[in-house]
Amino acid sequence: MHSAVHDMLKKYNCVTQDDYREALREIIQEIALLGLYRSNFFDQACFYGGTALRIFHGLDRFSEDLDFSLVKSDPAFDLEPYLKFVQDELTAFGFVVEVAKKVKSISTEIESAFIKADTEMHFIKIGMRKELFPRPARTDNLKVKLEVDTNPPGDAKNSIKYHLNPIPFNIRLMDPPYLFAGKVHALLCREWKGGKIKGRDLYDYGWFISQKTPLHLRYLAERMKQTGHVNTDLELDRFAALELLANKFKEIDFRKAKKDILPFLRDPERVDIWSEEFFTSITREQLLTV
Repeated sequence: MHSAVHDMLKKYNCVTQDDYREALREIIQEIALLGLYRSNFFDQACFYGGTALRIFHGLDRFSEDLDFSLVKSDPAFDLEPYLKFVQDELTAFGFVVEVAKKVKSISTEIESAFIKADTEMHFIKIGMRKELFPRPARTDNLKVKLEVDTNPPGDAKNSIKYHLNPIPFNIRLMDPPYLFAGKVHALLCREWKGGKIKGRDLYDYGWFISQKTPLHLRYLAERMKQTGHVNTDLELDRFAALELLANKFKEIDFRKAKKDILPFLRDPERVDIWSEEFFTSITREQLLTV
């Protein structure tokens, strides 16, 4: 394994097998971003989502996916040519991975791919202590999903940001008010089987509020119009947004939402307070004052 990977691993202070698993996932994510940078991917796409918040804004939870949005809509965009750069970069740093585009059964506006790495092999390569190895040996893969929105609404503002690991490079990152609008859209509109809520959406939503991030209402409205969740003539102001969110919080099973987020947190007490009243209260304060 490349010495830079061992240097990156040091900051994690891994104690358990799960610590090593999440550290490996996050290191793979950062090296994959470097590969995309080398491919000039960020000339036409920007980074957003939970992993973007973790890397560039200090969001304190684990994240699985790498989410991107094209700067301008391009229905013909193909993720395939960029994946070789990701594969080559990970290989150069000592990872043995499969990087493959997801074959779509139906036409969608999302291009997807997966990075897969044998977990136990990489535990060995990074020198995880023998007593932490699973018994019996597991054959599961560590997975990182890449998704690109090829038909984003409007023109979300973005900025060039610099990242130092594993070497210095730059990334185009969506600006925080638009990131917040995208998260609110996911919270309001994401479809889950059996009415399940993605606890990560709620966690990130609360994090944005804790940072007092302004919500870009026009971009939120454009995303909701595009996905057919509101009328095309809707003028979304902060009062309308508050009503939509308050109604959503009434529907949520917060017990299930907590169960979803717990594997991604080091401190489970951070979500003990979750309830309809809690989220409605912090939302009202945010939307009516920021």
